[in-house]
Amino acid sequence: MVTVAEPAQADVPTPGRGARVLGFLGKRRLFVIAFILGSALRVVTMLGNRPAMWFNDSYEYVSVALHPRPHPIRPDGYGFWLLILKPFHSFALVVLTQHLMGLATAVLIYVLLRRRFGLPDWGATLAAVPVLFDAYEIQLEQMIMSDTMFTLLIVGVVTLVLWHRTMSWKAGAAVGLLLALTALTRSIGLPILAVVVAFLLIKRTHWKPILAVVVACGVPVVAYMGWFATANGQFAMTQSDGLILYMRTAKFADCKKIKPDLQREQDLIPLCNNSSIDRHPFSQIYLWYSGEGEVLHRWGGDKFDRSVNDTASRFAKRAILAQPGDYLSAVAGDLLRSFRWDRPVFPDPLTWKQYQFSGNGVSRKDPVRLLTSLPKWPSYLGTTDRDMVAYEQGRASTRVYWPWATIMERYQRVFFLPGLVLGLALLVGAAGAVARWRELGGPTLLPLVAAAALVVAPAATAEFDYRYLLPAAPLAFLSAAIALRNGVRARRRAPAPEPAA
Repeated sequence: MVTVAEPAQADVPTPGRGARVLGFLGKRRLFVIAFILGSALRVVTMLGNRPAMWFNDSYEYVSVALHPRPHPIRPDGYGFWLLILKPFHSFALVVLTQHLMGLATAVLIYVLLRRRFGLPDWGATLAAVPVLFDAYEIQLEQMIMSDTMFTLLIVGVVTLVLWHRTMSWKAGAAVGLLLALTALTRSIGLPILAVVVAFLLIKRTHWKPILAVVVACGVPVVAYMGWFATANGQFAMTQSDGLILYMRTAKFADCKKIKPDLQREQDLIPLCNNSSIDRHPFSQIYLWYSGEGEVLHRWGGDKFDRSVNDTASRFAKRAILAQPGDYLSAVAGDLLRSFRWDRPVFPDPLTWKQYQFSGNGVSRKDPVRLLTSLPKWPSYLGTTDRDMVAYEQGRASTRVYWPWATIMERYQRVFFLPGLVLGLALLVGAAGAVARWRELGGPTLLPLVAAAALVVAPAATAEFDYRYLLPAAPLAFLSAAIALRNGVRARRRAPAPEPAA
């Protein structure tokens, strides 16, 4: 018997680590390019605006980091993040972490759409483009504000919920903890708990994961509220919700129409503001400004007092019940403003300007300019300018540098997300949810409802502000991408029409 030897097979070389990495990135070429370009824009921003940019709320966050306490106006989540980074004494490091948060948000969107919903590279990249390239998103990341952290957390919540077809109690606990961090960063995050629980119920999720979500979210939030109660005598997260709702209603509240309630509750009368000269086109003046339009100063002392907050809340609720048409008109006006193509000055030039990059005044001959001096407002145990210097251990006022600041100032004129595009994304997501009505909206429903809540809530309870739209954008485009992908799959599964006889 003759045995025929099999030909020896040549050894197939195993790809090296570098080749595997290049292959991995090559399959995601468009996103890698977009990610690199988005990162480069953030480097230019940091080089052009040093060490950070400031908003009116920024100084209170820093004050909480210097003197930890439950703040009466807003939760302390972001203030604690500043506290963690305080040993480094660098606002530049703070904004670096925020730029990384913005990039991480884009990564979450891309990975979820690719791995969970099977979108191609270009489709998942397109959904992440607003986060990567919107000039106002990048500018907000450069600012000492909580919005970027809030955006990452809420996108993380939605990603974690949608990632699991069948959720375990451990995953539910992780979702609950993220929801707690979201609520402690911005109080609007707490109602998202109800959105998530409702979505899980619609999916007929087992009771154990749902209970884990509620408990894991509730324990940290209740603990914070207990701490707040020890300091302020009220079991709550803030004592400003009534004042902010009053701000919403003061623009239209007519005490002549609320008169029956005012006769029974005499303590509400000082909040009346019927003089036509005091009627202003924006609501914020009734809370944050002193002068003719601001009536809360009539109490004297600290307006963010528990009793003032409660009184303002009762007045606002009476105004809404007595003038529902005027209230809905004010809310509708702000919602329409949210979906404009342009960005007109609102609510006032000073606030609007704080969202703008500035490169004017710097040149090759004069490459550095002081953008703004730190205000010397009273703070918890000092003044705001001294607080900033204490945190930074050095100069903290913003300086702009040529040519980087000029590049971003010109970039912002063109590359920003118009409100109309945000509205179209919400409409596409809504159409996708309606198309899957048998599944009560399917996976599109969660990011859609969360995005809509983030757009509607400020208009309903406070007033429109451009930065309030930015956390809604990633969720809106996520819902639109899922809806479009589901629509394509449905058409592919549809049976071909029979040929005519």
